[in-house]
Amino acid sequence: MTAPSQARLKAACETLARADPALARAYDVTGIPAWRAGAPTYAMLARMITHQQISLGAASAIWGRTEALLGEVTPEAVLAADPDALRACGQSRPKVGHLISIAESLVTGTLSLPRVCAAPLDEARRELVAVKGIGPWTAELFLLYATGAMDAFPVGDVGLMEAHRLLAAHETRMDIKAFSQHAEGWRPNRGVAAHLLWAWLHSHRGDAAPAAT
Repeated sequence: MTAPSQARLKAACETLARADPALARAYDVTGIPAWRAGAPTYAMLARMITHQQISLGAASAIWGRTEALLGEVTPEAVLAADPDALRACGQSRPKVGHLISIAESLVTGTLSLPRVCAAPLDEARRELVAVKGIGPWTAELFLLYATGAMDAFPVGDVGLMEAHRLLAAHETRMDIKAFSQHAEGWRPNRGVAAHLLWAWLHSHRGDAAPAAT
């Protein structure tokens, strides 16, 4: 697992604070945010899939049951498991399909996480999203947590959009397209901006960013 150095994060935060008053307010509250680093494993991807589009509490319960069923969450364990048993853990039918698809891609070598982690950011994105079940949100989170990519950015993340709305004192939240365009001004530090917004939202409301493992 890799995280940017404190010196790089500090410089990035100061650049972002100058570029966007909302991020400046976040930085004033949080300081340099802790980087959410995790090992680049199948389990990280599987946990991200589990957490998609459901509450943190529900996702944590489902993930706990999935771990209890499989023991170590590996591609081989998922492929050996009965899909009905995975669904009994609370995994939806589409998510079980995604977990199996990603496991198959790793076992066959179609997807290589060491190769992804060593690749330039755009190449890494392409390899990840070529796999059924890995969408842009999952790919960007994986690159943030597993490689420390400072410009990886999950554009459609509702928590980020809501945190920015609150910090900017806007009545309505930007839609995904507008938020994506706004975030272009944060390059090449969009991943740092994400961590600032998540850290501020956590301190403000007790929410949490999508979890690494």
